[in-house]
Amino acid sequence: MRLKIALAIAALALTSPVSGKEPMQAAGARAWAMPERELMVPVEGGRVWVSVNGDLEAAGAPVIFIHGGPGGTHTDFGGLTALADQRAVIFYDQLDSGMSDHPGDPKNWRVARFVAELEAIRTALKIERWHVVGHSWGSAIALEYAAMHPDGVASTVLSGTFISTPHWIMGTNLLIRELAPEVQRDILACEGNNRPSAETCKAAEAAFYAAYAGRPDAPPRTPQAQAYRKRTEGKGFNRNLYNAMWGPSEFSARGSLVGYDATPLLAKIDGKRTLFMIGQYDEARLETVRNFVSLTAGAELAVVPGGSHGSVLERPVETEGLLRGWLARKDAK
Repeated sequence: MRLKIALAIAALALTSPVSGKEPMQAAGARAWAMPERELMVPVEGGRVWVSVNGDLEAAGAPVIFIHGGPGGTHTDFGGLTALADQRAVIFYDQLDSGMSDHPGDPKNWRVARFVAELEAIRTALKIERWHVVGHSWGSAIALEYAAMHPDGVASTVLSGTFISTPHWIMGTNLLIRELAPEVQRDILACEGNNRPSAETCKAAEAAFYAAYAGRPDAPPRTPQAQAYRKRTEGKGFNRNLYNAMWGPSEFSARGSLVGYDATPLLAKIDGKRTLFMIGQYDEARLETVRNFVSLTAGAELAVVPGGSHGSVLERPVETEGLLRGWLARKDAK
């Protein structure tokens, strides 16, 4: 059984009663707001799509959200436009994903180039300092960026934390052991040379995701969320990019990230301005992330109650509240 912890989280003060028949959404009135400003920023290899909601000159430092993948899009963050009542909220799609250019050149699929995209966006928007929030694969980009550009970072949030492939794969193997015996058997078989049917593998993968990356009690999408996704999904997820950098399966890395390990960078960033944030049932295991925290002097850890790797969609009120409180505390230089 996974370790369960109880946390007293100030974010819960933002929660209002919601009936079982009503879809829950982020607390702020600006949640899932359409982009107020859009631009295409030149980067190595093409242009990336960037959106801005809120005032770049607001008292609160801007915040940029870095999506997962590789090959994912920003759309899961859409409810966090609610934060634009206090600061500018910036989303973008990485090159070859979503609304950005799709040159399809594997030469562009390098960690350093993805990190450089962030600095190109900051320069284009003329931002002095900003908060950098990365989720999953985006955590690796956020960590690399914070280590390279410390003067431009007001704080760093490493959410659903992926910063090391060896640690991630070890954690995944441990999580598989917590599933039903028949699911464990099917996942291992699907990773072997004598694969069972596609239907069997799909069902086993779905069971894993239901436990750790998409809880079945997630609230339904609101009309606003559906409209936002339709408007901003672009070409969506890029499977070719994902396969090239990670591999065809969630359970084993065979792409260019197979040996990736950025844990040494934890000692080079400002721990007092670093937050690790995961869901209670996250695919990024609590025990693993606690070790990352211990390597980052002064860092903090937040656990979203009842959330998994998809906490931003499953527990939007709690996630927004945690981020709102953290960003406000770290605004001061």
